[in-house]
Amino acid sequence: MTEPNANAQRLPKQFVEHARALASGELRAAEPKHASTVVLLRDHGSGMQAYLLRRTRTMAFAAGMYVFPGGSVDPRDETLADEHWAGPPPAAWADLLSADEALTKALVCAAVRETFEESGVLLAGSGPDDVIADTTGDEWEADRAALVDRSLSFAALLDRRGLVLRADLLRPWAHWITPEIEPKRYDTRFFVAALPAGQRTRDVGGEADRVAWVRPSDALGAADRGEMGMLPPTAFTLSEIATYDDVAAVLAAGTDRDIKPVLPKVVVGDDEQARLLLPHDEAYPGQ
Repeated sequence: MTEPNANAQRLPKQFVEHARALASGELRAAEPKHASTVVLLRDHGSGMQAYLLRRTRTMAFAAGMYVFPGGSVDPRDETLADEHWAGPPPAAWADLLSADEALTKALVCAAVRETFEESGVLLAGSGPDDVIADTTGDEWEADRAALVDRSLSFAALLDRRGLVLRADLLRPWAHWITPEIEPKRYDTRFFVAALPAGQRTRDVGGEADRVAWVRPSDALGAADRGEMGMLPPTAFTLSEIATYDDVAAVLAAGTDRDIKPVLPKVVVGDDEQARLLLPHDEAYPGQ
């Protein structure tokens, strides 16, 4: 076999037998759940910054890791009425997101809903040219909490408040699928968006125990020093965004992305080391 690159991410020993069981067919991979995540960006005096949350160490997935706001699709995310949608229709993004129109609507809705749930930022307004300026009041917090506990759907929130989801404020960026070796798996579409003028993030607790606005290059440096744990999709996305000077440049780049699903693979080399490989790695299975 072709030996994995020695610089590929090494995994703990317990992954070796798991990887072999998957390769032999003794173990079946879990079905991934559809999910969305949003890289929320803002321009700052020190340079463009991204919003990151550290997941609590009690979480079943990515515990202790720094991530972007996001989460699983709620089946009710498909129920958003056309009159509560502003911007490119789901059909315009379906091919980019490798999804049909119904799933595309749900993915975009989940992206906006999860961003509000996890940061307090709402990409919605009273019309296609308007964005909510402030979501920090007690009534907004009650709505956010109701979304979190699923007693309120996002479609119902927009309908009651007379708002439209501003799909035009998002840009599709990437598509990552959790490796087959993980017991909890997600089929996640990544979006980028600018922090709307007037709005501000707030630490809303729940799944995260720390939040931070940080320059992508600084976050990657902290990850290299072991100060910020990150999964490969987060680090890879930050490394891409770090090549742009400001938010406008990122959003402009997001209008012309060639998005393909990325499925990291775990392989075991002759040295009995399990390594995580990405499609561009020489020893990626099927290359």
